[in-house]
Amino acid sequence: LEDLDPRAITLDTTNEVDVFAPGEYTVTYTAADSTGNATTVTRTVNVVDTNAPTITILGDAVMNHELGDTYADAGVLLEDLDPRTVTLVTTGSVNESVLDTYEITYTATDASGNSSTATRTVFVTDTTGPTITVVGDNPVTVELGDTYTDAGVLLEDLDPRAITLDTTNEVD
Repeated sequence: LEDLDPRAITLDTTNEVDVFAPGEYTVTYTAADSTGNATTVTRTVNVVDTNAPTITILGDAVMNHELGDTYADAGVLLEDLDPRTVTLVTTGSVNESVLDTYEITYTATDASGNSSTATRTVFVTDTTGPTITVVGDNPVTVELGDTYTDAGVLLEDLDPRAITLDTTNEVD
């Protein structure tokens, strides 16, 4: 500020910049001297958000899930400069009844259009052994010299397509 009598200059500033809300703001400076001469200048301030939201996967990002068990996704944690304006879209699902690899993708987008993604990989696996149930009597009594006919067994497994049965029969 310059004036013939600098002691008599007053400066008023109007500043309504909200650094927590993207937008265009104006700062106004008005200087006046003791004789009533005034000058006003403005500054334009653009508040922008160029940072994408942060997605933190809760639980394991790569995990095994037992075939047949109910799958419940652990979800994600979102962080952003203004978390109230973040939208989350989740795509993908897990079919807990089918052995396979599944991906769940989380996409977070804030009000300024910044977005980020994170992915969870779920392997549906079968780590439980089959159940074998003996059919008929156990123990079985066979008269010496008679023919022995085995009554068999019942097999159960989470994935019955994968069962093989090896039988050893040493009845003489």
